[in-house]
Amino acid sequence: MLEQLFGVPFTLVAFLVALTVVVFVHEFGHFIVARYCGVRCDAFSIGFGPEIFGRTDKYGTRWKFSLIPLGGYVKMFGEGETMQVVEGGKTTEVARELTPEEKAVSFRHKTLGQRAAIVFAGPAVNLLFAIVVFWLTFSIGGRPVTDPVIGGVVEGGAAAEAGIQPGDRIVTIDGNAVERFEDIQTIVLLANGAPMQLGITRDGGEPQVINVTPRMREDKDDAGNVTKRFMLGIQASREHMSVVKLNPIDAAGASVYQTYDVIRTTFVAVGQMIDGSRGTEDLGGPIRIAQISGQAAKTGVLGFILFMSILSINLGVVNLFPVPLLDGGHLMFYAIEAVRGRPLSEQVQEWGLRVGLALVLTLMLFVTWNDIVQLIRT
Repeated sequence: MLEQLFGVPFTLVAFLVALTVVVFVHEFGHFIVARYCGVRCDAFSIGFGPEIFGRTDKYGTRWKFSLIPLGGYVKMFGEGETMQVVEGGKTTEVARELTPEEKAVSFRHKTLGQRAAIVFAGPAVNLLFAIVVFWLTFSIGGRPVTDPVIGGVVEGGAAAEAGIQPGDRIVTIDGNAVERFEDIQTIVLLANGAPMQLGITRDGGEPQVINVTPRMREDKDDAGNVTKRFMLGIQASREHMSVVKLNPIDAAGASVYQTYDVIRTTFVAVGQMIDGSRGTEDLGGPIRIAQISGQAAKTGVLGFILFMSILSINLGVVNLFPVPLLDGGHLMFYAIEAVRGRPLSEQVQEWGLRVGLALVLTLMLFVTWNDIVQLIRT
């Protein structure tokens, strides 16, 4: 009981630190490009609601931490500039006409290309952050590599019934070369239960092909969450685990590929959820992220930083979805504006934002419910 009580604050702190870092990275992307384009930034906030503490820099930007630490924002001049008008005894808010000097530093009055660049910069810097972290990790600490050699076969699993044995080396899957055991895990995850052909070598002999169909298994992850996923039922060989230190150029290539692989996996999994071939129980919300944050922090500083990189990639990718309210929704509006030669009407954009808000809130409720169900099951 005492360990659990101390574990909750630790998990909460780890979650807030991870969230603060990735949100700062995201908003700093918007901020730095906005500044470059000449937009005045009135506030840079980590969190929402009343300010806890902050300071104002020489450019007039208020840097602050706010009470509700679940997100953040950059307040750019020209977004929602209004004034009160009294007509017939009724006070209403209307858009305020800006002076030429104010228009020069207003986000709304920048070119279409500048506005798109400012919006795109948030997700882009999230991805860049992950690439840089991977690059530093692979260059300084090395990249963990496990040869695709089978160290153990789960009794009664798909691999065992197909005749796969410990010591077998998997060289191809469906004709594609396999270099690391980690690649096998990703391929099986994305295959979502589809039959596959494994090209293996045994005792240094000639390659042979074995047909195997992954099976759904229920297990618990390191955070105690019950998971269901398709597995071959094989384990890596500890004797073939190593850490390879890469030179800066090779590390850069590996970092870009690592980031691409996370993005690809995310899109494939989301696509499978949309077409119904994959369940939605793996979608997690704040509670699940908090659990994983705490688990990652317990592995050490490096593991926690790598977790933040993965979280940063996911934040960047999700924000690029073409849903009004997200960055991708704004970019969609800008694309329509580029084709039409003029922006959509204020009313259409307002309705789009309302729909986007409803979708985001619905998704948040859904993933939070998933989290609660997982807590009950564990």
